[in-house]
Amino acid sequence: MYDKNNRYSAAHKEITSAARLSIYSNTFLLSLKLITGFFMGSISVLSEAFHSGIDLLAAVIANYSVGKAGKPADDIHTFGHGKFENISGTVEALLVFVVSFIILFTAFKDLLKGGSVEFIGAGLAIMGISAVVNFFISRKIMKVAKRTESIALEADAYHLSTDVYTSAGVFIGLALIQITENPIFDPILAIIVALIILRAAYNLTKRSVSGLMDVKLSDREENIIKSIIDDHYSQYAEYHDLRTRMSGAERFVDLHLVVPKNQHVADAHEFCDHLEKDIRERIPNLSMLIHIEPCEIDCEICRKLDICRIRD
Repeated sequence: MYDKNNRYSAAHKEITSAARLSIYSNTFLLSLKLITGFFMGSISVLSEAFHSGIDLLAAVIANYSVGKAGKPADDIHTFGHGKFENISGTVEALLVFVVSFIILFTAFKDLLKGGSVEFIGAGLAIMGISAVVNFFISRKIMKVAKRTESIALEADAYHLSTDVYTSAGVFIGLALIQITENPIFDPILAIIVALIILRAAYNLTKRSVSGLMDVKLSDREENIIKSIIDDHYSQYAEYHDLRTRMSGAERFVDLHLVVPKNQHVADAHEFCDHLEKDIRERIPNLSMLIHIEPCEIDCEICRKLDICRIRD
């Protein structure tokens, strides 16, 4: 995400700013939830504190990874550093799995032995604040993530959006405890929170690992590439071996382009530059490699670029 002079681009600055906003908000909410949860003796509130702790760690990792991913290619990483974001997302997901199982273990233990919850009013206030803050922060970060196509930032926003639902769920549970005076809702809500977090971890793992495995671009993007190539049909013989892959927010495309046998190298090169320019205008963050091949059919008609027997 650097420009040609190795300076941070506007997109990178926007991502970094969003990641830092997440760090600040999660630090604030983590402190509130931990203090309140210990005073209340509430496993559901403490589970939300653990959740915010994971969100904070995710924000820190995202802030680090987008800085790394934004660096230009170098002698060691010749294809850039985009996969730092995929690694970041995978690490975040593994951490979420660990915390989810800790919450489940603690909640089931409390469910069996029973317990009491105090200062319910404070818990209601903190959960309400948490839900509202994370609602607005997650929406802001997700917009930046979609606009810049940052996987690490999208993972961070997804964490925060799940926190909205879990905070709201704990709020409802605490309200039920206050109404019914039955503390059993506390571990039950903690279990529900853990299951929601597990689902988020699974989705994040799936998305992050797919980038590490060089999954192809979406069908929509591949169709855009093919349609642009087809629009230039009169300037080449045929193309084959089209391959695409993702690396963080970066896209890589390579293909073999067959041109008339007697076409000048300079003309073929100029056409490839034009083709790449048209595709990059439709698909951002794209690097394209075109291998030129001469048409094997030996015929005078190949001199006319809009007619070629290979298509017959």
